[in-house]
Order: sequence, then structure tokens, then C-alpha cells
Amino acid sequence: MRIATWNVNSVNARLPTVLAWLESAQPDVACFQEIKCVDEKFPREAFESLGYNVETHGQKSYNGVALLSKFPMSDVVRGLPGDESDEQARYIEALIEAPKPVRVASIYLPNGNPIDTEKFPYKLNWFQRLHDHAKGLLAYEEPLALCGDYNCILTPEDAAKPDEWVNDALFQPQTRAAMNGLKWLGLSDAHELGKEPKGTYTFWDYQAGAWQRNNGIRIDYALLSAQAADRFRGIETHRDARDMEKPSDHVPVVVDLDLEG
Repeated sequence: MRIATWNVNSVNARLPTVLAWLESAQPDVACFQEIKCVDEKFPREAFESLGYNVETHGQKSYNGVALLSKFPMSDVVRGLPGDESDEQARYIEALIEAPKPVRVASIYLPNGNPIDTEKFPYKLNWFQRLHDHAKGLLAYEEPLALCGDYNCILTPEDAAKPDEWVNDALFQPQTRAAMNGLKWLGLSDAHELGKEPKGTYTFWDYQAGAWQRNNGIRIDYALLSAQAADRFRGIETHRDARDMEKPSDHVPVVVDLDLEG
């Protein structure tokens, strides 16, 4: 099974690009972040025409996540549990009803900037809620993939110029500690499993020629439970997608799992 995660940065604004990539890469499951539309405005028919079932958790103009699957989906969870007052659409989860089922979540973790505002505590609180929810999911001892834009630069190697990020919420010690705490629950980073080389980035800002100068960062992850990690067969970071017409500032990450055995 090929599971992709991609912050598309407005699905309607980049629909031809997204569809072209899907037709080329052919993932079985796609986790989208920053769809930036309400559920009713999501271009469902365009994806259904490619053979995907679609589940969304949208929000007008901001945020929004989606799951696309060539298999049926069940047990859909919209919104991260733990705070009923949180109106930001940043989490969707479903059981992918493949012959060997796998639970997949599409995650858009808060950015957290500026760090001297309420946005940074919100980010850390959201991370804690994700930690608590993931702990519960891991108790099921089933294949699980928590995929998405985590807005975390975990190590200095995950940035071309780490010194430029020392005052940014993405690279704060609290952010990195929260990410490590999530992993220490028993989740494996597919990037590490696949031994991707240093300089494998997933985001380049639109500003200051970041793409042309390869001034990138790695903030998009696929975290796998032990049952999924045992079936891990490979990972691809589709860097070329950043060179497509009207690209997102992120690129897709695709993980291959062998769910046959």
C-alpha cells in the first residue's frame, strides 16, 4: 500500500497540479493538509473520477484536512479529541478497509508563530492532545500511520540553514521535545526507517528564492506504529513536485507498506 501525505496549500487553487501528481504517483491513500475550503467546496468529483473515496474535515479559507483512499473507509474521526472548543480543522482519521486494514490520520499541526502570542501555547497543547490520542490508538496494536505537516524541524539536519530558525516556533526546544515525546510512544519516522539522505527537505518558502537556493526544511512526516513499521518497504520524497506548474510550497512524501503477508 502506498500512503502519501501532502500539504497542498489550497486544493482548489492547485487542483490541476494535484490531480496530475496523483495520476502519476498512484498512491492508494492520500492525506492532504491545508485544503483551505469547507467540505461542500472540496472538489470531490475530480478525485472520485480517479477512483478515490473521499473524506474531508474542512474550514473556510484556512486549515482543513482530507483523506483519499482507493479502499473503503470507516470509523472516521473529524477533529482531534481532547478539546471540544477547538474549531480549527486540523485532524481527520479513518480505518482504511484494505484486505489488511490500516488506520491512517491526516494531520496539520499548528504553526505556532509568533512564539510570544497565544499561538505557541496552542501549538504545544495541540501536540499534547495528539500525544494522548496516539497513545490510545497504539493500544489497539494495529497498523497505524500518522501522516502530515507537523510544523516541526526536529534536528538541525532537517534544515538547510538551521540558524535561520532558532527564533521560530518550528524549531523551539519545546516543539522538538513534543515531537520526540510522540515518537517515544512507539512510533517510527519513515524518513529514518528509509535512511533518506541529509538534505531531504519537504518545504521551501515561496519567498527569497528558497527553492532555487535549496533553502528547505523537513516538516512533513509519516509516523508508523510497530505493526506498520514491520511492513515498511520504502519512502519517496517527491521533490520534483515543487517544480510543477503552480506548486505547493510543500512536496508529497510517499510511504510503501507491504500489507499482503
